[in-house]
Amino acid sequence: MIKINQQLKRVEIKEFEIENQIVFNYFDNLPTSERDDKLLRAIYIGVLALMEDRISAFLSKTSNELGTELESLKMIFEMKKELFYKSTIKGLLAEDEIAEFLNHYFQEKKLKDKAFLTGNIAGNIPKNKTGDIICEIDGNPNLKIAIECKFDKSIRLGDIESKEIFVRKTDTAWSQLIEAQANRDAKVSLIVFDISLIEHSILKNFENVGYIPGIGFVAVVNSQKGDYSNLAIAYMLARDIALNAKELKLDKDLLAILINRIIKDINEITTIRDLVHNNINNNKSILKQLEKSILLLEFNQQYLRKFLEDGTLNKKDLLDYYLGEEVKDKFKLIEKEISEI
Repeated sequence: MIKINQQLKRVEIKEFEIENQIVFNYFDNLPTSERDDKLLRAIYIGVLALMEDRISAFLSKTSNELGTELESLKMIFEMKKELFYKSTIKGLLAEDEIAEFLNHYFQEKKLKDKAFLTGNIAGNIPKNKTGDIICEIDGNPNLKIAIECKFDKSIRLGDIESKEIFVRKTDTAWSQLIEAQANRDAKVSLIVFDISLIEHSILKNFENVGYIPGIGFVAVVNSQKGDYSNLAIAYMLARDIALNAKELKLDKDLLAILINRIIKDINEITTIRDLVHNNINNNKSILKQLEKSILLLEFNQQYLRKFLEDGTLNKKDLLDYYLGEEVKDKFKLIEKEISEI
């Protein structure tokens, strides 16, 4: 089933099927367009899990029987949470996934931009690696956006008014934005936080997307849900500034008013979008229940008619009526169609 392509450094898997209720339910509830991406992420997370001693020990002990579905689900949840919160792994996951998301987003929007991982490479400042990702706009190495990924609750906002010079230097959103831009010689800088690993003062000021005048952009993502939509919004705003800013004196206060108004409207649209998605899911559930009820009515009517015509039901008819496989098969097709709406 699995072939290792040494030349291309990739794993090749032939067509395969899996019969597991947990896996089926998860993918059955996903939109068709998201299933391939989620499968790749599931494999990636699973490989990371197998590299962990605790998880490996668990799997070896339960190789014959994985226990109840509830225990399996609990273990998977704990595994993912444990891997995510480990500092070394969460940092790598954050940078890799964000760069991957951006490059996919560029392709989708037919942009010539390219995202490169630079977190292990020193920049203009000696021995300084701030600026985890560099995005070259239209493939131009002289027109860059620097992105810093900080999935860390210890990072505060650190605005200049509250800055205390005579204390030990600590990283803040402000310092990282300024440092990333200087270190990577970028036109604009952007810092990304995760909703589950963000300091209160930052979340209070920037719930989704934010702009610090003259400093840079803030994007709050939800990596556990795979939601990087706020990053896409912040990036496109930063891109517009990088492309259109000219070498002249700007009225920064006016620029801040314009951008913050745009961000406010974007946040409202995002809230409306979430409400619409919730309504869509609720309506799909209602539609499924209605279709199920209609099928059951037709199924019961079919056997009632047969009973009234024949005066009885034979053992085969009674078994078919009891099992209801016919109506189950019909509903599976209808359920799939509704899920794909």
